[in-house]
Amino acid sequence: MQGPRKPLSSTPNLFPRREGGLSLGVFQIRSVQILPVDYEIEYICRGNRMIVGPKVRKCLPNGTWTEISHHSRCKKKLYIGALFPMSGGWPGGQACLPSAQMALDLVNNRTDILPDYELELIHYDSMCDPGEATKLLYDLLYTEPIKIVLMPGCSGVSTLVAEAARMWNLIVLSYGSSSPALSNRLRFPTFFRTHPSATLHNPTRVQLFQKWKWTRIATIQQTTEVFTSTLDDLEERTKEAGIEISVRQSFLTDPAVAVKNLKRQDARIIVGLFYETEARKVFCEVFKEKLYGKKVVWFLIGWYADNWFKIKDPAINCTVENMTEAVEGHVTTEIVMLNPETIKGASNLTSQEFIAALMSRLGGMNPEDTGGFQEAPLAYDAVWAHGERGRRLEDFNYNNHDITSEIYRALNSSSFEGVSGHVVFDAQGSRMAMTLIEQLQGNQSTLSPTGLGDRGVRFLSQKLFSVVAVFAGLGILLGFLCLSFNIYNGAVRYIQNSQPYLNNMTAVGCMMALAAVFPLGIDGHHIHRSQFPVVCQFRLWLLGLGFSLAYGSMFTKIWWVHTLFTKKEEKKEKKKLLEPWKLYATVGVLLAVDFISLLVWQIVDPLHITVEKFTREAPKGDLDVLIQPLLEHCSSEKMNTWLGVVYGYKGLLLLLGIFLAYETKSVSTEKINDHRAVGMAIYNVAVLCMITAPITMILSSQQDASFAFASMATVFSSYITLVVLFVPKMRRLITRGEWQSEQQDTLKTGSSTNNNDEEKSRQLERENRELQKIIQEVPGRRRTHRSGLNCDLPRPHL
Repeated sequence: MQGPRKPLSSTPNLFPRREGGLSLGVFQIRSVQILPVDYEIEYICRGNRMIVGPKVRKCLPNGTWTEISHHSRCKKKLYIGALFPMSGGWPGGQACLPSAQMALDLVNNRTDILPDYELELIHYDSMCDPGEATKLLYDLLYTEPIKIVLMPGCSGVSTLVAEAARMWNLIVLSYGSSSPALSNRLRFPTFFRTHPSATLHNPTRVQLFQKWKWTRIATIQQTTEVFTSTLDDLEERTKEAGIEISVRQSFLTDPAVAVKNLKRQDARIIVGLFYETEARKVFCEVFKEKLYGKKVVWFLIGWYADNWFKIKDPAINCTVENMTEAVEGHVTTEIVMLNPETIKGASNLTSQEFIAALMSRLGGMNPEDTGGFQEAPLAYDAVWAHGERGRRLEDFNYNNHDITSEIYRALNSSSFEGVSGHVVFDAQGSRMAMTLIEQLQGNQSTLSPTGLGDRGVRFLSQKLFSVVAVFAGLGILLGFLCLSFNIYNGAVRYIQNSQPYLNNMTAVGCMMALAAVFPLGIDGHHIHRSQFPVVCQFRLWLLGLGFSLAYGSMFTKIWWVHTLFTKKEEKKEKKKLLEPWKLYATVGVLLAVDFISLLVWQIVDPLHITVEKFTREAPKGDLDVLIQPLLEHCSSEKMNTWLGVVYGYKGLLLLLGIFLAYETKSVSTEKINDHRAVGMAIYNVAVLCMITAPITMILSSQQDASFAFASMATVFSSYITLVVLFVPKMRRLITRGEWQSEQQDTLKTGSSTNNNDEEKSRQLERENRELQKIIQEVPGRRRTHRSGLNCDLPRPHL
């Protein structure tokens, strides 16, 4: 067994020589222990230094000594005096102290930041009370060791510390002080803070007031310097913006009278400036006075704990439910305290990694109930702001102005990426940062405040959109079925005689028009405002090209039937047979005209979103507000001109189609055997379009009615066209069994031509012409009736 260690020598001896690659000139032997097997030597640093790393060497059995690790070094200790409020108006020390300690551990382990120094934190609980802080500051200044920097929190405490620190040549770096008074460089010449001044939020508040057109506001504040100076700055800014502070209330400890005065003065827009503990008192009184709801908007400070209104407080007699009801809808403004970007800063941690490490150090404490959790990144970055210094900081004392000036210059020029964002100080020593606006909605803070202004966007009825979308979807399926049927039976003579390629275009056009119903019903309820112009383009192109294909193919049929089969007999005999390319060329021309006109429209005057404003109206319920409804439209600078051109051109085509359909209603031809069905479809489409177009323009300000007319006209016209053109063909092929190809049809005994009404009609026409020639050759003869036709026939001789 090993016996007890006994000191060989307790007298410090110096080892100025280099051993193991490390100079030991700064080390001393603290003690030598004689063991049964070996010796061991413990080292300490000379002077007021501490050794970092292994500090013991052992004599091995082989007669050699263990080496001192290259990580071992002597570092001078530097002390930071800190005041963390663990309780009181703002108990920010609950999270800020662990955050600062975490930063100190990382700084001390880095060899590139203050490599010759070890930072140590000496801290006390100030309770966010200037009186308590006075006593603690005395202890920090008059108790060894000397502190090189002071780190207070709470504006009242920081004001006291910063004003006194100049007498001791001490730099003050605060992590949680927002008082505007602290920006006074004459009064606080050595003060810096990673938390910006509270006046940083006043321009944001004024802009919100202007955005929602509020011209009268009220204020209530706790009587402390931080809130008084903030309110003075707000009053100056509101005057410049033409906004009146009609009521200004203050309180020291009990806000009951101040809240009653706000109620009596009919305050609606209220800015509240007070600490968290007083905030619970205020809103307990707010609940009692019913000074909340949609008639009232509260603006509060954003650095309270997330669930500050749910924390049990013996100073109030309101339940959690009462407090939750009273604070609903309030707006907060605060700086962005956590870097939103996923980048590693000076501490080699991202903001997310910092939060994870802090949660581990807090030991499972609920962040929502932990004071200062939001400000913890500021305390962390405050430690990292102690950058590299050039002078021997161990020589600092309260009379050394040179080292203080160097520390001041280093902080004043600091610029680094921290877990709270980019850290940089302005000329007054305050942090520069962005402002975050949040509103409490349903017990959760959101970045999109709503219900605060006097506007409301009108959206399309989702029930109406759903019903029409279902019909449009079924119509697209019907169009696909008709298209498939036509392609599959393309070799059947009856289908071939109906010009199937034109019918395919009709089916595709109907499906495109039905698909346009979906973007026609999409509005700001479904997509972001920035995506609305794309939806406008889809509406225009799908509906425009769909109409051109569907109606254009039908118009082409009726045009050529009229051209070929309604002329005088002598001219018609000279006509050539109908060639398919002429049909396709006609559709191509109609489609090209639409395509070019739409393209020119979009290049010259593209569609964009416009907002129509309506007369203000009172909402349901006693909300004491007027809402100005807004409606979003797809429009362009010369919308009426473009619509006039398009509607005029389309209207002429519809009227011409009706005329041609009427003119060819009695024509029979085998080349286009479904032209009567086409004519019927043209009648329905033309009537629906000519009725719907002007109605939708008149009802454009009524989103539901306008959508209903436009979409249902599109749906019904597409359904009618598909049913009239394709269902009779399906019925004929199914009932008569005409599923064979043209070649089979010619070989079949008793060809279907014998049953074809058009063949009979042509035979009768030929016979009629022959009989008319005979009558002209033999004039004066008696007439008789043959084959059901009124013809002049020669009388036989008796």
